[in-house]
Amino acid sequence: MTKKIKVSELADFDAAEYLTTDEDVAAYLTTVIQENDAALLAAALGDIARSRGMTQVAKDSGITREALYKALRPGSEPRLDTVMRVCVALGVELVVQPKRAAVG
Repeated sequence: MTKKIKVSELADFDAAEYLTTDEDVAAYLTTVIQENDAALLAAALGDIARSRGMTQVAKDSGITREALYKALRPGSEPRLDTVMRVCVALGVELVVQPKRAAVG
């Protein structure tokens, strides 16, 4: 017989633990950006910042640590200049390309 697992018994998932390489970060951000959700992008940048060390990202971006936590919490919608400063601090860049037509 299969044992049932309660959701409350599952370990919390933290994406930051899996963002160990620049390639991981790029793939994660690319996937998130394709969702077209500013709040999700903020949360993803927060995951990446935590994986790199929030204090260092705050220092490199010129944003206080407290303001960075606030701007990158799930559900927030940070200003574009905040997103860009964090991207520079993380060593990533956002790239624009034409949208591919859906195959159907």
